[in-house]
Amino acid sequence: MDAANIKDLAKVRYERACELLEDAKSMLNNDSYKSANNRAYYAAEKAVKAALSLAGKDAETHTGVLRTFNMEFIHTPCAYFDRDDMKNLQSMERIRTSSDYDDFYVANKAECEEQVRKAKNLIAKVEAFLIAEGIDL
Repeated sequence: MDAANIKDLAKVRYERACELLEDAKSMLNNDSYKSANNRAYYAAEKAVKAALSLAGKDAETHTGVLRTFNMEFIHTPCAYFDRDDMKNLQSMERIRTSSDYDDFYVANKAECEEQVRKAKNLIAKVEAFLIAEGIDL
């Protein structure tokens, strides 16, 4: 993939992350906490995939996204991301999995608000990274 296409891919993924975040906020406001947890995680994951695309990396699975993000942006010094971002993404993925697959999992408003806050913060960091890399958002 050439540089222009990679930038387009990063932008499309970032825009989708923003849409998913808005979905999460709407679901939170409607007290649909499990669904909001899902959308918040996917918003964060899509934002991370936008950043990974600029590194020429991609992953097909949740574990792969986490691993690749960790290797590309956490273990390798990066001014935009830190270990807390990795911990937050891992935590978000665990809560998303529980929300989606554990029939007896009880999602609550405070936890859901935290999921949305974490997604929003990570998307903001990805936005700063993309802009620094020359992506016109």
